[in-house]
Amino acid sequence: MKTVVIKGQKRETVGKKEAKKLRAQEIVPAVLYGGEEPIHFAVPFSELRHLVYTPSVFLIDLDIDGTIYPAMMQDIQWHPVNEQVLHVDFLKITDDKPIKIEVPVAVSGLAKGIKQGGKLSKNLRRLKVKALAKDLPDTIDIDVTDVALGQSIKVVDINIDNVEILDTKSNVIVAVTITRAAKSAGDLGEEGEEGEEGTEGAETEAKTEE
Repeated sequence: MKTVVIKGQKRETVGKKEAKKLRAQEIVPAVLYGGEEPIHFAVPFSELRHLVYTPSVFLIDLDIDGTIYPAMMQDIQWHPVNEQVLHVDFLKITDDKPIKIEVPVAVSGLAKGIKQGGKLSKNLRRLKVKALAKDLPDTIDIDVTDVALGQSIKVVDINIDNVEILDTKSNVIVAVTITRAAKSAGDLGEEGEEGEEGTEGAETEAKTEE
C-alpha cells in the first residue's frame, strides 16, 4: 500500500479554546494513539486534503517535529454544517502487528452477462481487511469478464495472499442482474416458441384426422 507523509507539530496545550483557535487558522487538532501515551499535535488542513478527498487509502508517515511515526487514519470528525475537519485520530502501526483497514474495490473487464443484456451492479465499494502493513494492497482487484447473467462474485470468492477479508463471506461484491428490457425480450421469445409448438400440434392433428 502507498505511503504519504503528513507533517504536524506537537500541541503544548489542549482544550476546546485552543482547538477553536487552530481551526480558525485552518489547522486541524489531531491525536496519535497506539504508543505508550497519546501524542496531541496539530496539522494544517492542506496536509490532509489529499487524504480526505480521495477514494484511495494510504498508510501515513506522520512527521511530528521531525520524528516519523508510521500510522493510519482511524477516525475523522467533520463539522455538521460546514465542510470543515474538526479533529483527526491516527493509529500508530508496527511491522509485526496486523491492522484492520478498508481497501477500495477495483472492477475490471466487460462481464459476459452485460453482452447478454444484463446490468453490472456494484454492491460493495470497499472491503475491510486485516493484514500486516507490508502486505496491504492498494486495491482489491476483481475481474468480472466471466460473470454471466444472474451470476455474482461474493466475498468468499476473493483470495489474497497474507490478507484476511473481514466482511461477511456471503456478501455480494458485484453481480450481473437481468434488466427489464432483457426480461421482456426473453418472455416474448418464450411466447413465440410456445406459439410455434401450438401451430405444429394443430397441423399434426389435422393430418391425423385426414
